[in-house]
Parts: sequence; structure tokens; C-alpha cells
Amino acid sequence: MSETATHNKETRGFQSEVKQLLHLMIHSLYSNKEIFLRELISNASDASDKLRFQALSNSDLYQGDAELGVKLSFDEQANTLTISDNGIGMSREDVIEHLGTIAKSG
Repeated sequence: MSETATHNKETRGFQSEVKQLLHLMIHSLYSNKEIFLRELISNASDASDKLRFQALSNSDLYQGDAELGVKLSFDEQANTLTISDNGIGMSREDVIEHLGTIAKSG
């Protein structure tokens, strides 16, 4: 009998804050289709701001890279745009709370 690897899988449902979701749908999704790009860049900038603020009391948070920023990279062949930052990051709980809830802002 062969042994198979077991993986800890977890399925999570999406939640939504209805008032915020309706506001986004009415004021953003139909009037400005590029709003998602502004939001992603803004979130990356916020991550740098949060790290900068927390590093005032703990400079070890910089992990050797005190030059914080947002980087936009375009891969023409793959037809992708990548937005990256070296900001505060997210814990597992942050990911569940903020990415698992539609229209929730951190």
C-alpha cells in the first residue's frame, strides 16, 4: 500500500460589507473601469507608510532595506502588470480578514 502526502486544506467563504460593496458598484465599477489599478497602487503605498510608522519604534522592521517603495513592472510577452512593494506585509489573519471580505478596507 503506497503512502500519500496529506495537505492541510482550508476552504474559506467570502464575506462582504454590503453598504461598502454597493457604494463601490454604484460609484466605481461602472464609471471607472481602471479604479482597481489605483487601489492596488494605493494599497502598496499604504503598506510602506505602515512599515515606516512602525519602524519609528522598531528599526529592525526594515530588515536591511530602509528604502521603501512601490514598483510597477510590465511583462510584454506575458501581458501582465505587476505591482510590488517592500512594505509591512500581511499576516495569515490579515489575508483572511482583508482579502476574504469583499469591499473591506484595512
